[in-house]
Amino acid sequence: MQTKLAKEMGLKTPLFAFARSKEVVVEVSRAGGCGVLGAIAHTPEALEEDLKWIDAHIDGRPYGVDTVMPMSYAGKGEMPDPEKLRAMISPAHHEYVAHLLEKYGVGELPDDYERVGDDLLGWSVERGMAHLEVALNHPVALIANALGTPPPEAIEQAHKAGVRMAALCGKTKQALAHKAAGVDIIIAQGWEAGGHTGEIAGMILCPEIVDAVGDTPVLMAGGIGSGRQMAAALALGAQGAWTGSIWLTTEEHRAYHHATVVDKLLAAQSKDTVRSRCVSGKPARMLVTEWTKAWDKDPNCPGTLPIPLQWMVQAEAVERIIVHGNVPLMGTPVGQIVGRMNKVRTCRDVVESMAAECATVTDRLASYRG
Repeated sequence: MQTKLAKEMGLKTPLFAFARSKEVVVEVSRAGGCGVLGAIAHTPEALEEDLKWIDAHIDGRPYGVDTVMPMSYAGKGEMPDPEKLRAMISPAHHEYVAHLLEKYGVGELPDDYERVGDDLLGWSVERGMAHLEVALNHPVALIANALGTPPPEAIEQAHKAGVRMAALCGKTKQALAHKAAGVDIIIAQGWEAGGHTGEIAGMILCPEIVDAVGDTPVLMAGGIGSGRQMAAALALGAQGAWTGSIWLTTEEHRAYHHATVVDKLLAAQSKDTVRSRCVSGKPARMLVTEWTKAWDKDPNCPGTLPIPLQWMVQAEAVERIIVHGNVPLMGTPVGQIVGRMNKVRTCRDVVESMAAECATVTDRLASYRG
């Protein structure tokens, strides 16, 4: 299966795979799709290291990098200053996090523990631009921005390097803003998707955006984990499928999650996710846990904070939850497709089975004519 965009990018199948795992990126691209490395948790130095590894293992196949250059966040317009940002967090928020950790018996980090997280993550234009600079020194095929229209300088730098710029959106007006800014690929992300997502279902959103943006290629995201669903995306006018959740239970991604999280994903049904502001301050779909219930339903909760403050207030807490394997609180962003993710598979198996099923479906549809 190919589309115009897939042919132009040298893909065997129009399947794009967002993942934190460099191994997933490599295996999806080697299988004929386009792996896209999620860089939000990377420092520029760590991103450089991962991209060098990808370059050495991907056999020259196309791949991309996804970063976050949000249009609005606390402290925008200034160089990120962790101390200044921490001062914006109320004592009530710190007390509430401490209360949850005590309630569920989460211990402290060991004295010799070296924290791997970043209290700021990538929640700033400055960090996103740093990611862009690193990525453009490698043979990437695209850069994607997960929150809003990329800044003009980011689009200009990508185009100067001959690299396509993509951006996600959940509304038609956002897609039109992307197109006006010069974005090359628009990703229409439906309500069903994992992570940050809007309020309109993909079945409605995708054709609306396709009609609105004309000849700018659109990828459909949200709820895609099978060839039938990829065929539906193509039928709605998309030139490919942007996927994320389906890779979380692949063999190549298991090292990036605690075994408890993998077990939860394998057991979850489609109904076991929720759109919550508890991770970043913006609505994002994730597994339902006691953590999400507390932030969303507890009348004593002080409320969520804007980017990046919401993440900052819980960054160390998340590491404590993971280190101690706390089952009630552990979760992850994931879409409603989680109901299909009931066994561990290899990335190649996922790519090849989706491509084969998509071809079968389109052939079947063609047989209905006449």
